[in-house]
Amino acid sequence: VKKYPVVARWREDVYLVGASIYDFQPWVTEGLMPPPANPLTISQPCIRLTDVDSVGRTGRHLTEFEMMAHHAFGKPGQIPYWNDETVEYCFEFFTKDLGIRPEKINFIEEMWSGGGNAGEDFEVVVDGIELATLVFMHYKVAPDGGLIPLENLTVDTGYGLERISWVSKGTPTIYDAAMGRVVEKLRELSGYRVADERAFVEASKLAGSMDVKVAGLRKLREKVAEALGMPVDELERMMRPMESIYALADYTRALVFMLGDGIVPSNTGAGYLARLLIRKALRHRDELGLSLRLSDVVAMQIEEVSKDFGEYLDVADSILRMVEVEEDRFRRMLERGRGVVLRLVEEASRRGAGITEAELIQLYDSHGLTPEFVASLASELRVKVEVPDDFFSKVAKLHERPSEGAAADEFDWIRRELEELPPTRPIYYE
Repeated sequence: VKKYPVVARWREDVYLVGASIYDFQPWVTEGLMPPPANPLTISQPCIRLTDVDSVGRTGRHLTEFEMMAHHAFGKPGQIPYWNDETVEYCFEFFTKDLGIRPEKINFIEEMWSGGGNAGEDFEVVVDGIELATLVFMHYKVAPDGGLIPLENLTVDTGYGLERISWVSKGTPTIYDAAMGRVVEKLRELSGYRVADERAFVEASKLAGSMDVKVAGLRKLREKVAEALGMPVDELERMMRPMESIYALADYTRALVFMLGDGIVPSNTGAGYLARLLIRKALRHRDELGLSLRLSDVVAMQIEEVSKDFGEYLDVADSILRMVEVEEDRFRRMLERGRGVVLRLVEEASRRGAGITEAELIQLYDSHGLTPEFVASLASELRVKVEVPDDFFSKVAKLHERPSEGAAADEFDWIRRELEELPPTRPIYYE
C-alpha cells in the first residue's frame, strides 16, 4: 500500500508517524475496522525527534527515516502468519536477497511498545547495528503503563532502509549512505576538509557502534578519543564541522516530508516541532559559515526526495516559502529577544547564579531563543550557562504529543464569554 502522510491526522495521541504501524493504530490493531489489505507491505517515511540532539554526532541517528515493513492482522487461528514465518521471511531476505552471511545475523528477544500497543519482539542485529525489528503485538498499553491483552494479533515489522543501505555500502556514517549527494554539496560549499581522513573515518565508525543513551554524548566523545589516542578537544575540533553538515542534511530532509505533508510551522502541535527543526538547521548553517539561505538546502533535498516521492515537487514552492518566512521571522525574533535575555542574565548575576535548564527551556518555548544564543549573551556578562547535550530532545519530548485537557483549556475563555450572552434567537423566519 502507498505511504501515509508523516502527519498522523487520524490519531489524537501523537502528532507525527513514528513507525509504519502508526498508520493502522488504533483502528485496525484493535479490530475497529479492516486493514486496506491483509497481509500488506508498506515503506513508510517516519519522523522521530527523541534523538534530535544525537543527529550528526553518532553517525547513525536520523530524524526522518524510511521504515520498510510487512504487516499481518487477525485473531488466533485467523491470522495470515505469526512469529515463525515472520522470522523465516526476515532471514531469507537478509541472506538470500541481500547476501548477508547467516552467522552475522543475531536475533535478540526483547519487549516493544509504541503507539499504544505492545508485544514481544526480535531485534535483528548485523555488525552491531539493528537493521530490523519484528514485533508480535497482542497487548494494548493502559494509561498507567500496564498491558491489557487483546484478542487481535498484529505482526508489526520494521526494516530500516537507510541502515540497510549503510551496512551494504560500508560508508563511515548513515548520512553518507542515505543523503550522500547533499552531504558532499554542503561539504564543498563550506570548504571543509578533514585534516586526518583516517582518524575521521575511524571516529565515525566508533561513534556509530556505541550506545549514546547509555554513555551520554560527552562520554561517547571521551571513549572515541581514548580509542583513537587523541585529546577530546582535538577530536571535537576535527568532527564538529562535519557533524553540522550531517545534521543540516538530516533536518532539511525531514522538513521536506513534514512541510510537504501539510505541517505549517507554529507555536503549537506538529507546527512547533517543524519550527524547532528549522531553528536547529539554521544554527548548523551559521556554524558552517554558509552564505546560502536555508531554503536553498531544502531545495537540494526536494530534488533528492522527489526521485522516490514525486508528489513533493508539486508542493515545492509552498515548502520553500514556509522555510523562507520562518528564517526571516527567526532573525527578527533574535533581534527582539536580546533585551529579554540580558534582563534575565543581569538578574542571575545579581543573585550569583547561572541560568537554569528550566529557564533555558522557558526562553525557547516562550521567545524562541536558542540556548546557544542565550549562552553567547550570558558570556558577555560572565554568567555561566550550561547547555545540556540533549536540550532539544527534552524540548521535543515535552511537545511530541497532545497533552491531556489541552484543547479544553485552550477554549475555556470562549466558553466563559458565551455563558454571559443571551441565547441565540433565530430570526430567519422574521
